[in-house]
Amino acid sequence: MADRSAPGPPESADQTTISAGFLKIFGLGTLILGDSGIGKSESALELIARGHQFVADDIVLIRVTPGGELAGTAPTLSRNFMEIRGLGIINIRAIFGPRSIAREAKVDLVVKLKKWRRGYEVDRLGLKPGDDMTILGRKIPQLAIPVAPGRNIATLIEVACKVHILRKKGYSAPDEIIRRLDRALT
Repeated sequence: MADRSAPGPPESADQTTISAGFLKIFGLGTLILGDSGIGKSESALELIARGHQFVADDIVLIRVTPGGELAGTAPTLSRNFMEIRGLGIINIRAIFGPRSIAREAKVDLVVKLKKWRRGYEVDRLGLKPGDDMTILGRKIPQLAIPVAPGRNIATLIEVACKVHILRKKGYSAPDEIIRRLDRALT
């Protein structure tokens, strides 16, 4: 939900605003970016229905914490609210209860939804790390998910978060399959 009429905090070296959805998924603060109408809010709504926590819709205020990490929250005016095409503005807290809300979360991951087009290059094996997104001088891991009819975007976002958690623990499925292939070939 756009908060364009309300004055936001001034842009500075330690705070900014980003047009995105923001949820806490499996404990990860996850920014969901993409073009207007691609399904960010609908995917976020499905994730909230699955028990993940809502932080912000459309406008995310991001600041540098005293520890040097990034934290995001919703503007006061739009806190707890989400815009869903066809339904209008809904109150997430009123629908799903207070446990569905996280007032603030650390920014851990960026998921960028991209409309799939014929000829669109996709790393099908996951061998190449995604391009990080730089926010306030800090690099945040970013994954791109192609959006096409029939794809369950909410499930793909959940799996992207799980993959990120495993990578942080040192596990990589592509590396494991390469090791298995190497062993089979020797």
